[in-house]
Amino acid sequence: MGPSGRSYGSRRPEEATVTSGTVLVPHRPLGVAQARYAFLTDVRGRLSEERTRDAILVLSELVSNALRHARPLSDGNVRVMWRLQGDSVEVAVTDGGSSTRPREDAFSPSALGGRGLAIVNKISVEWGVQEMDSETTVWAALGVSSASPVGS
Repeated sequence: MGPSGRSYGSRRPEEATVTSGTVLVPHRPLGVAQARYAFLTDVRGRLSEERTRDAILVLSELVSNALRHARPLSDGNVRVMWRLQGDSVEVAVTDGGSSTRPREDAFSPSALGGRGLAIVNKISVEWGVQEMDSETTVWAALGVSSASPVGS
């Protein structure tokens, strides 16, 4: 179960128009570009331009955080997932976990980093973290809030 009692990966009959995608990317900087390319290739023309830009920014932040702060999955990759319904989109990134739980931190204006989840929080309707076994999934919803976030 995810946040608010949601079960990841569950589908209800009324979600028949949902389309989704998944890609495994390497746990190295190239993974961010590969995730963006796969997402854009799949969703081009199906989301508004503004929603596409916002989703790419959120996806990039989540993948970057996974690469910087977490271990890879057992196969050496990071799993990137998305789900579209109308002009709403959810993105989720699953990694091999970390010694700390992803959270939005206060940051200094002079700091070089530390703004990723603050950006995700500002752009997204909601976001959350699900930890299961040795995997951590961070997801974000853009547009209308979803009843069951995409995830592992």
